[in-house]
Formats: sequence, C-alpha cells, structure tokens
Amino acid sequence: MRRTLLACLVSTLAAHAQSTPDWPKVNSETLKHYQSVIRMDTTSGKETQVAEYVKRVLDAEGIPAVIYEKEPGRGNLIARLKGNGSKRPLLIMGHSDTVKIDPAKWSHPAFSADLADGYVYGRGTLDDKDNLTASLMTMILLKRSGIQLDRDVIFVSESGEEGQSSVGAGYLVAEHWPEIEAEICLAEGGSVIRRGGEVKYALIQTTEKIPRGAQLVAHGVAGHGSRPLRTNAILHLSRAVEKIAMWDPPMRFSDTTRYYFEKLANLSAPEEAARYKALFDPAKSAAAREYLAEHEPGHYSMLHTSISPNMITGGYQTNVIPSEARATLDVRALPDEDMPKFYELMRKVIDDPAVEVVPTNRISRDTAAPSRIDSEAWRVIEAANQKIYRTPTLPEMSTGATDMAYLRAKGVQCYGIGPMVDEEDGAKGFGAHSDQERLLEDALYKFVQFNWEVVTALAAHK
Repeated sequence: MRRTLLACLVSTLAAHAQSTPDWPKVNSETLKHYQSVIRMDTTSGKETQVAEYVKRVLDAEGIPAVIYEKEPGRGNLIARLKGNGSKRPLLIMGHSDTVKIDPAKWSHPAFSADLADGYVYGRGTLDDKDNLTASLMTMILLKRSGIQLDRDVIFVSESGEEGQSSVGAGYLVAEHWPEIEAEICLAEGGSVIRRGGEVKYALIQTTEKIPRGAQLVAHGVAGHGSRPLRTNAILHLSRAVEKIAMWDPPMRFSDTTRYYFEKLANLSAPEEAARYKALFDPAKSAAAREYLAEHEPGHYSMLHTSISPNMITGGYQTNVIPSEARATLDVRALPDEDMPKFYELMRKVIDDPAVEVVPTNRISRDTAAPSRIDSEAWRVIEAANQKIYRTPTLPEMSTGATDMAYLRAKGVQCYGIGPMVDEEDGAKGFGAHSDQERLLEDALYKFVQFNWEVVTALAAHK
C-alpha cells in the first residue's frame, strides 16, 4: 500500500512538472502577441482586426473560436476549451478597443509598442490589451499542457467596452448568452500596486459604481451684454456648478468598501492608517474626507455617489446675454443609490429656482450584488497573489465602469484583475486613458503567471 501511495505521489508530481510552463519561452511569445495587438489601432472601433489575429493564433493551436459582429468591424471572439462538466464554466475576458489619443502628447508613438527602460509603451498597454493577451496565453498554455479540466474555460475578446457596450458585452449577453454563460469571470478592473519599486498590495474589483448622468440647466433673461444682469443664466449656472462640485455627498460604506478601508489601514503607514480609520469615527470623518478629496480622489469617490461637472455650454454671441446655459455632469452612483432621492438632494444643495437638475438618459450598466469574498474563487486569487507577488489582497469597488456589470446582473461571480503597476505613473501621465500609457515588461510576464495560477486552480481536474 505504501509503495502504491508513493507511486501515485510521484506520478502526480511528475504530471504537474510536465504541465508547468517554461516561463522564459512563454514570456517571449507573450511579448510578441502583446506588441502585435497594441500595434493595431482600435480607438474608433475596428476591433475585428484583433479578433481575427487572435483567431489565427487559436486556430494554430487547435482551439475552436468564433467571431460575432453586431456592427461591421466591431468583432467579438469567443473560444472554449471543454471540461468534464463537473463544475460550471470559467470565463476569462479582455476588451480589444481603446480610448482615443492625441498623437502630439506621446513620446513613443501610441501604436508602436516600443520597449524602453523596462516598459512597453502604447495605447491599450494597461486598458485592456494586457488582460486580452494574458487570457489568450492562458488558453494556449492550457491546450498545450493537456491538463484535464473540471470546467469549461471560455475566452472572450470583446469590443466596445469604451463607451459602446451595445456592440460588445451587452450584445453578447443579450444574443449569445449560452455561449458565454459561466459561474466565475475574470476580467479587467484590478491591479497590483507598486510604490517606490516595492509591491504593496493587490486590488481585486468585486463591485463597481454605476454611470448615471444629469444636466444643470440655468434659465435667465436675454439681454444686451453692455447692461449686465443679475439674472444672467451663466452666472446662475456658475454658482450651481461650484456648489455641486464642492458638495460632500452623504458617505455610505458597503461590505466591500468597509473591508477595503479597514484592511488598507492595517497595511498603511501610521499617518495614512489614522486617516483611513478616522473615516469610521463621526467626529473625525469630515476632516478625513476633505483630505481625501484633495489628495486621494479615487478613495474619496469610493465613499459616496460622486459628481464631476465636465462640460459647460452657454451663449452664442459676445454681446448677447444668453437666456439659457447648461452643465453636463458625470454622476457615478453607489450600486444601491436611490437616484430620484439623490437628485432631490442636489436640488436642495443648489437652492436656486433658476437652475434645473435634469437627469439624462445615459447608457448604463445594470446594478448587481457585489461578488463574494468568501468563495473558492476569492481564496484562489488570494493564494495566487501571495505566490506571484508575495502580497495581500484587498477587495475594491471600482469608481469606473466595466462590462462585468452585465455579467454580475446575470448572477456571474466576477473578479476584476490586473497587472502590477507603479502607483506614481498616474501622476506622471502614464496611466490608463492618459496622454501616454505604459506597462512594465516584467509585470506583463508576472500577470500571465498569475492568470495561469488562478485558472488552473479553479478549472483543472482535482
């Protein structure tokens, strides 16, 4: 019996050793695919070129894949590796479109995928061709390894995430749901934070704020510009914009944000820790929030439904006082926010009958309960972060929107993941959606290893 057990153990270890990727070789292949998709300009759609590239790569590996387009050129790819069906599928996902660029602002051309000083430069390096490439490489490595799977692993390269989900995730959920239905999803939304070259913690997105919208519409009396009027619509609008922009809306913690700030305090320097702990003290909370509003706007936004006035229009001639002026607001709501009541609060803050608060019909993701942090998937993610990065894991409510909202609304447990990033890069102008964008080359390779650890732990046959 002892010999039989020993033989089984040796056999298991040998099989695991054979399935462990040769990471130096994988890194070279990863970089090739990563640079290839970055060099494709997908700022104005045209995602089908990425889907076709990915399909050629998968076809060469014998992995079946299909491309669906709701609109010409806006291709979504779905690929699947079959498991034995003892567990429900795992979906891994990355979007192939990017936001636009201002070419004059880029020190390295936006679609060059240049390697310099240990970084890869280009639009999409962080958002979201890193997740796309890591998912692609995970599928390739799973197929080559011959690992038996307890669950199907589905890979989606989606289009339209940056503002037109109706051709991407919204379309797939509405018209191709059986092909992507899953128990668990891994997609964009997280990151591993590095400060001063040292990894501090990993953030995993378990919920997100919901994009809403409103306009402030100010009304006044038109007149001649040589005779200024206190009823000037632009004057009333300006006052309203200042009030609403400086307003500190009611703070409310969810389970995710409470756990996040409690754990962040335990991982922070004493001064920072005191500030995060002060958020839970009614006597100190206001001062802590004010500091965050000035110095940590991302953290401040997590505490409440936020409002940013981003566009102002009014007037049509220099010597004419306009009778109307408008400000367009970007409202990011807590998942459980009662928006009619919130708009009423805004009206009370503005306190000006000359200014209307008008909700706008903005394309919005669905609301859903946060993904669980007591699940097998969460424990696997925590373990992978410890193994690859030697760092703890925090759940995060994203202040921005992702397409995981569509999936959470269907009951999928979604976890936003991402590569290691320098915290300082955002202020330097190298973050996602910035005038430049870059990712550490080594971070790309570690991210593929992280994906491999998580996917094999969740999907491989036990």
